[in-house]
Amino acid sequence: MTAAALPALPPLLDLAGTAVFALTGALLAARLRQTFVTMSFFALVTGVGGGSVRDLLIGAPVFWVRDPWVAPVCLGIALLAWFTPRRWWEGQLLEWADAAGLAAYAVLGTAKALAFGLAPVPAMVMGVITGCVGGVIRDVLAGRPSIIMRPEIYVTAAALTSALCVAGTALNLPHAVIWPAAALAGFALRGAAIRGGLALPAYGRNSG
Repeated sequence: MTAAALPALPPLLDLAGTAVFALTGALLAARLRQTFVTMSFFALVTGVGGGSVRDLLIGAPVFWVRDPWVAPVCLGIALLAWFTPRRWWEGQLLEWADAAGLAAYAVLGTAKALAFGLAPVPAMVMGVITGCVGGVIRDVLAGRPSIIMRPEIYVTAAALTSALCVAGTALNLPHAVIWPAAALAGFALRGAAIRGGLALPAYGRNSG
């Protein structure tokens, strides 16, 4: 499929997903009391990490290299986090911002993979990768255990979002219906995990 034939993803939706994930990177750097340069780097890497890996895997041009707005948006988010009072960002805001980014990016990743002609299951995997990899990179850079290494529901929320996107597309439902509904479902599941400690059972079978 040529680039000209690809269904257009809403640019504002794409930028919004990037901005939300960039915010989680900037907020984590702020919690670690890092410099503005480090905060900007965290914002950029977190904002574009999942989408970059997705584009490399599906053979698409890496989105933020060709979009003149992505890097400035990430740096603008870092400025916002730097110059606003710390009390604005205390509590669980980092987790809720991450949940919103996870849902938005899972939608975008799945939609782009489908647009590039991937089969449903690989497209779902691309949605999960897009939603989760940025957060994994952020956590690794910060030297803290990644969320995907804890039993708390995270990847499952991205998988739910991606599965609903694929199912809605297979049923020929309008994108204006599929994408918000899928993102809301994933965000709600992740929110339940944040609020109620929802988790999948860990492997507990005796090795002997």
